[in-house]
Amino acid sequence: MIEITKITKTYSNGTTKNEVLKGIDLQIADGDFTVILGASGSGKTTFLNCLSGLERVDDGSIKYDDVDITELSDTALTKFRKDNIGFIFQQYYLLPNMTVEKNVRMGADLAGNQEYRAIIKAVGLEEKAKKYPSELSGGEQQRVSVARALAKKPKVLFLDEPTGALDEETGRQVLDYICKLHKERGFTIVMVTHNQNIAEMANTVVKMNSGRIAVIYTNSTQKTAYEIGW
Repeated sequence: MIEITKITKTYSNGTTKNEVLKGIDLQIADGDFTVILGASGSGKTTFLNCLSGLERVDDGSIKYDDVDITELSDTALTKFRKDNIGFIFQQYYLLPNMTVEKNVRMGADLAGNQEYRAIIKAVGLEEKAKKYPSELSGGEQQRVSVARALAKKPKVLFLDEPTGALDEETGRQVLDYICKLHKERGFTIVMVTHNQNIAEMANTVVKMNSGRIAVIYTNSTQKTAYEIGW
């Protein structure tokens, strides 16, 4: 269980303050697939970054079971992310001097996972395993970042617009594979997206507006990646 209690986050440029998160409360059950929706500027990406421990909140608490990550030191928080969290971002953050295989293996090594080649194959990059990021298209680089995150075997997988750089066919393929592993391994998914259709795949949908949660609802049935609109 992830329990978020009255978290706030404000950015300041020295003269003005921008209150991005305004006392958010939320609970995310273990193994849930939660999608966070909202217009640009609604605070959803900041919310994701705070939940995952990439950013510190100003006030409030974020508890993973009995661990309140807002109380951890920087060193302890880094270890917590290493041991528990996977990330897939809009930006790829691949190491340019490493091949596809080595980028994915970097994530796999954190979990002692020897099955990383199967993940490379599953995202359709087996023939490009020896290529470098500069030799790949944007969509291919995003698939590498997806494979790297999944190879880590995270307990919680955070995704920020994971299909933004992908064409429809590849986007559906990647989402389908993520959901397949989600069912097999039982990890928790928290995804930020602008795509309302992807929300139909989730158990829980959270809509944000102006730094607050406006609506929370659950889907009685979840569509597959090949059933949603695009």
